[in-house]
Amino acid sequence: MPLTRRTLLQSLSAAAGSFATAPLLRTMEAVTRRPEDAPKRFVFVVKSSGVDKYNLVPKGIENHYLHEKTGKKLGNRGRREGELLDVALADYGLPDKLEALAKFRDRMTVIQSLSGEGFSGNHTSGYGALSCHNSERVAIAPTVDCLLGQHLSTGPYPIYGMALHGRLLEGGPWKPADTYCYPNLSALKKGLPVAFQGSPRKAFMELFGAAVATPAARDKELALHGRLMDFLRQDARRVERKLTDDEKQRFELYAHSFESLRTIEEKKAKLAPRIKQHAPELTAAYDSKDTAQRIACHFDLATATLLAGLTNVITLRPDTLGTKYGSLRLSESVHELGHTGYEKASNGEIGHVAREQVERIHLECIAQMATKLDSVPEGEGTMLDNTMIVYMSCNGGDHHGGQADWPFVLVGGMAGKVRMGRYLEYPKYRAEGHRTIGNLYLSLMQAAGLTTQETFGQLDANLKHLDLTGPLAELAVS
Repeated sequence: MPLTRRTLLQSLSAAAGSFATAPLLRTMEAVTRRPEDAPKRFVFVVKSSGVDKYNLVPKGIENHYLHEKTGKKLGNRGRREGELLDVALADYGLPDKLEALAKFRDRMTVIQSLSGEGFSGNHTSGYGALSCHNSERVAIAPTVDCLLGQHLSTGPYPIYGMALHGRLLEGGPWKPADTYCYPNLSALKKGLPVAFQGSPRKAFMELFGAAVATPAARDKELALHGRLMDFLRQDARRVERKLTDDEKQRFELYAHSFESLRTIEEKKAKLAPRIKQHAPELTAAYDSKDTAQRIACHFDLATATLLAGLTNVITLRPDTLGTKYGSLRLSESVHELGHTGYEKASNGEIGHVAREQVERIHLECIAQMATKLDSVPEGEGTMLDNTMIVYMSCNGGDHHGGQADWPFVLVGGMAGKVRMGRYLEYPKYRAEGHRTIGNLYLSLMQAAGLTTQETFGQLDANLKHLDLTGPLAELAVS
């Protein structure tokens, strides 16, 4: 049959399983770097509606986020005064919420009261949560996960993302995304957001399709990719000559995805044996609409993806404001729980307790991921020792306007370049010694070997009286 545009596009549709990556590939650039003896990896787990800061304080330490007499939670910027607190987690009881991570207490650090007020949004900071720019809905700068991915990843994907949904507040009956979505979270550069895969099954086929395909089928598919990409690249250049200057700039990103697709598929073909070795079991759970099961599948895929060397950086978006956790007997959405407060939710618990139950689902998944990575020897330790899992929110520590007290839970080791086993609580917003999430990101990037500037992102105009340069000194290994 003569090779025409029509037949090629028909072939593309027939190979929809493997070409489902096309939307995602607009956001990805293949980078090749010489791997270090101990590869470094990052997993960013970014939930919506705030990570509850009130129940992250170790037992035996005065809780500055609760009223001294009533015990009620203090609002954003309402925490009590206090100097920098830097103590060993081993000397105190872990808060109940972190029970699942108890065996990793020496490789866990909890950080409280970093701020990101300069780029706050209503329910989310959007791209600002990872870029430290005022860019809730439009990407105007690269995010820290993408910068790390471009520096660290030697596999097919510089970064891979999975999300339950793209929109923060879904209209109508809530249901998870079943294809690519844009959660307004990660960006390779200005105007180049990362698309996240919503479907566990489609993510499995995209990442581990080589595990279920025969060698002949893989060779045939790779050959088709090559012929198709050659044709589409030529076709794109013909179209480009008819565009205006502004249109050409946008079209260049589209045309570049053709080359990215070829590179990714070639790298995946070379990794086929390793991909097959680490592919997770494709079960019925991958088609489940249950929130907790879907999140667990994303974590399983993320862990396997790191093991297979498909990428060194993964970003997970476990929920949005419209998400409902039926397994917790909750009929309220995450957004509704954020407004429940001390009133009872549908499962009989007060809203604050229900929010903690939601976070426990994520933290238990993180514990399972950490356990799997810790079982794989690497260098002088394990894969976990060379990986940093970052649990955080896109909205600080409160449902609304919580960017003055932004909590983080770090699990892993980053090859011994980040001080772990600590509880760090910084002075409150505007107080001497206060630090921002930009300082934390500088710490992570420097530990990963990136060359950084003195600051990261936009600086908070309300903090001009403070020195906000450099990484967090308390995370530095002496």
